[in-house]
Parts: sequence; structure tokens; C-alpha cells
Amino acid sequence: MRHTKLNAGKLSMPKLALLLTAAFIITFLVSIMAGRYSISLQELIQLLGGAGRESGSKLRTADIVFFQSRLARVAAGAIIGAALSCAGASYQGIFHNPMVSPDILGAATGASFGAALAIYLGWDTVFVQLTAFCFGLVAVGAAYFTGSAVTEKTGESTVTLVLTGMVVGSVFSAFISIIKFAGDPYDTLPAITFWLMGGLTYVTNRDVLFMLVPFLAGIIPVILFRWRLNVMSLDEEEAASLGVNTKAMRAVFIICATLISSASVAVGGMIGWVGLIVPHISRMLVGPDYSKLIPCSIALGSIFLMIVDDLARCLFSAELPLGVLTSLIGAPFFLWLLFRGGRSFM
Repeated sequence: MRHTKLNAGKLSMPKLALLLTAAFIITFLVSIMAGRYSISLQELIQLLGGAGRESGSKLRTADIVFFQSRLARVAAGAIIGAALSCAGASYQGIFHNPMVSPDILGAATGASFGAALAIYLGWDTVFVQLTAFCFGLVAVGAAYFTGSAVTEKTGESTVTLVLTGMVVGSVFSAFISIIKFAGDPYDTLPAITFWLMGGLTYVTNRDVLFMLVPFLAGIIPVILFRWRLNVMSLDEEEAASLGVNTKAMRAVFIICATLISSASVAVGGMIGWVGLIVPHISRMLVGPDYSKLIPCSIALGSIFLMIVDDLARCLFSAELPLGVLTSLIGAPFFLWLLFRGGRSFM
């Protein structure tokens, strides 16, 4: 019965892979061309050919917009969307709960505290990102090791890990509030608040490179071992009989998900709901088999966040914070899941 359910995807993978590839390419091109300074397809082709760098070229402005701003922003949106969706799907498999998000162990909250602390201290953007990334790892490490210590006494590993993650997240949220309270209301506080709302406005090529290393280090093992998430949904005794060490694999997936989610928050700020709603959309397309669900979530997450970022910078004259817009989309979707019955997706 379980085997039949895992293979009950609604679309064949070859067709879905073709559709997602086409959708990704189209979305990427539209995102590159759309904006307050639009770039036509013909201009884009000329820019890729190097025409905009010629002395006195009419495409000089378009060249600056494309290579120094637009390309990095769209690439960052695609990477962050893929990372958050992959982390969300992984955590949902680890904790056997479709309502779990990438911040379940406090990665986003810890990273946010790190960024707020660095902004409060007046550090450069590079150190803000590094501090955010490091504190994201620290938060999950604290939750994991505390949960492991408690588990030795209670035996309830999954529930304990979730609860310790909530506690760690609450502690770092309190630290963020302290920093906001102590910060300069005319300088530091607005900068922290703007960062916490999430966005890709000031993303540079350097930021994309900074994020690429932990992204690849985290997402490649998840893709390689994704099928084991199906086994981990079984009881520990059954998983062990199939040769899977659930404790070790849980640690691997948590480390990988933490790397990619912390890197995403370090560059893009708090962008919520992506890691919750995209895996559910993927389940509607391919079913609950994680060997299909993980790749589908990665592709859909990239497409989703690129589209949302397009809306954030094109809907109004003033750019909307990306985290605000994902919340406006994600919250109604979450309510719809609750009415439908979230556990029916597992």
C-alpha cells in the first residue's frame, strides 16, 4: 500500500521535467527583461554578445543594468527559491510533518540575529552576511545537540527536536528585539527592519558567489540521498532492517538543509513561506515520493521566487519587500491546506 502511494504521482517525470525546464527558462528570461528599466529580447541577445561594452554604445545603460544588477538579482532569486524549497521538503520528510518549514530548528531566526547584530555594530555587508550565516548554523547546532541530549532521557527524538528548535528560535527572536530596542531609531533600526523584511534589491554578483558554495555543498547530498527520506518515514526498526541508519541520515539532512537555508537568509533576508508551500505544490504534481519530490521542489522553488520577485519590483512604483509578498501569498495557501487537511499530502 505504501509502495503504491509513493508511485501515485499525477505527472510522469519526463513530461514534468520538460515542462519545468521550459518554465524555468521562460521565467528566467522574463525576469531578466522585466523591471523599471526593461530590456528587450533583441537587446538581451546583443548584450550577451558584448555589444553593450563598446565605446559609445546605445546599449551602455542596459549593459550596466544587466551585468551589475539584474542578472545577479534573478540568479539569487532562483538559487534562494531552490534552497528554501529543498530545505522545506527535506525537513518535512525528516519530521514526518507536511506543515514544517525551513525555520523549524531556528536557522532563519539565528541568521536574522547575526545580521541584526552585525548591522548594529556597523559592519560591512560582507561581514553582515558571514555573521548571519554563522549564527544560522549556531542556532541549528544548539537545537540539535540540546534535542539529542534530551532524547537520551525521553526517547522522543522527533518531538524533542521540534520543541528545542522552537525554544532556540524564541531565544534568538528575543535577542533581535533587544538589538532593535538598543539600535539608533534613525539609522540602525530602519536598516535592521528593512533587512528582516527580506529582499533582493541590493544583491550583487559577489553575493551570488558567496551563496553558491554552501548552496552546492548542501543541495548535492540532498539530491543524492533523497530516496532515503522515503525510508525515514517508516519506523526506525523498519528503516534499520532496510540498512538505513535513521539517526545518521537525519543529521546529514539537517546539516545540508541548514547550510542552504542559512546561506539564503544571509543574502536575501527573511523570506518566509517558500519552503512550506512549494513542496506542497510539488506533492500535487508528483506525489509524496521524495526521489521525485526533491527535484520538483527545487525547480518549482526557483520559478516561484523569480515570479514573486518580478511582482515585488513591478507591481507598484515603490518596490515591495520580498518577504512581505511571500507572506501575503503563503498565508492564504496555508489556510487552504488546513481546511483541506494537511496530513493527506504525506
